[in-house]
Amino acid sequence: MSRSLKHVTIREYVRDLVAGSAPGTAAPSERFLVDRFGVARMTVRQALDALVGEGVLERVPGRGTFVAAPRRTATGVLGFTEEMARRGMVAEARTLVAERVPAGARLAVALQVAPGTSLVRWRRLRMADGRPICLTETYLVEQRVPGLVESLPDSLYDDLDARGLRPTWSEDVLAACAAAPEEAALLEAPAASPVLRHDRRASAQEVVVEVSRTVYRGDHHAVSLLLRG
Repeated sequence: MSRSLKHVTIREYVRDLVAGSAPGTAAPSERFLVDRFGVARMTVRQALDALVGEGVLERVPGRGTFVAAPRRTATGVLGFTEEMARRGMVAEARTLVAERVPAGARLAVALQVAPGTSLVRWRRLRMADGRPICLTETYLVEQRVPGLVESLPDSLYDDLDARGLRPTWSEDVLAACAAAPEEAALLEAPAASPVLRHDRRASAQEVVVEVSRTVYRGDHHAVSLLLRG
């Protein structure tokens, strides 16, 4: 077997061996792989280098090679204004609440701050081409967005961009359910009509900048996803 094929064989062996392992799990040592496959250390190192390059493994100086945590990459996170513009619609918003509140236990964990930290709570009715589309309740750490309550922007994400806090990735959860009475009234929808709840935790690199819940009218909004295997 050629050296290049041995490198591929070792690479795929290690990939299969660590598949499903928790980040931080030790990878097989170079010495183990050299003995198992009867190859030169250079061939083993080439195989491991390839897995490090892919983000499957990571090297920790002085300690060894370990299973890497999943890489996070920019996702093209869009705000409501940008999403509506992409659909050729004009976005508007009506502020229902803009206030400072102390962080409760759950929000403190989500925003990575101490309980009691001052947060901005901003609740808005969002419209597109004059029609109510959704209700959004957003929480932000006040220290990260000073002056926001006094001067509410037309677009939150444009404001975050200007502060160097443009979300680069987000954790989103979608669930279908029935509208609560207040939600239905504000959205001008029939009582208990279907809505889509969208919970988001958005970060700029590793700094959590936004935790929000948006409730969309089921008959006025569709979710579009672009997935790549």
